[in-house]
Amino acid sequence: MPLKKAPKTLSYTVTATTYWPERGQTDDNPMETADGSIIPTRHSSKTRWLAVSRDLLEKWGGPFSYGDKVRVSGISGALDGVYIIHDTMNRRHRHCVDVLVNERECKKGGLEGRWPSIKLSKLPAVDPTWQAG
Repeated sequence: MPLKKAPKTLSYTVTATTYWPERGQTDDNPMETADGSIIPTRHSSKTRWLAVSRDLLEKWGGPFSYGDKVRVSGISGALDGVYIIHDTMNRRHRHCVDVLVNERECKKGGLEGRWPSIKLSKLPAVDPTWQAG
């Protein structure tokens, strides 16, 4: 049986920023995301949740959906990695992502900022089937 080639992963160049759950940066209920998830009270940058601009969501014609796992690269060693999409940014934003961070950790660790050309790639869904070899 020939080996299948892995599908090529598309990547998108977007602008990234960091945010933490407070009313000035979110809506009136900052601990609840657009998909209904509740941000853990003691979250950190290791929580790995992402908000995306509406143009990137399938509902508005984009390639991503809530719950998708994506790889983020080009921010920093501390923030690059795999994230899950849970939230939506304000409608004024286009082609952007917002990385959920802990406010204290962000300010102490120098993680607050704006990065204009990061790469965002959707990870393929894992097939849960298993076969004994």
